[in-house]
Amino acid sequence: MDRLKHYRQIILEILTEYHQLNEKSGSKTESVLAFDEVHDQYLLLLMGWHKDERIKSVMIHIRLKDNKIWIEEDWTEDGVATDLLNKGIAREEIVLAFHPPHVRQYTEFAIA
Repeated sequence: MDRLKHYRQIILEILTEYHQLNEKSGSKTESVLAFDEVHDQYLLLLMGWHKDERIKSVMIHIRLKDNKIWIEEDWTEDGVATDLLNKGIAREEIVLAFHPPHVRQYTEFAIA
């Protein structure tokens, strides 16, 4: 299996697991998955209402760019990078894009 296809499969598995956890949690926010495999954008959104206030936020945003996994947004407790590592993805293949470029050199992950 080629690397990008493998990445896509793992990302879909991880986001689906988070989606199912939110659905089982009894949370008042609805969990919504959005996968764009043509442009390699993968999102887990939380939507709902709190009184008269609309809730709509991006919990996880991952994209594939330059043959690496870019984590653009991650509001999970342990971090999606940990899930990727547990699935066998190397640190050098993961970019913590939510950190500014000058800070990435101090992480254990790819700079870009």
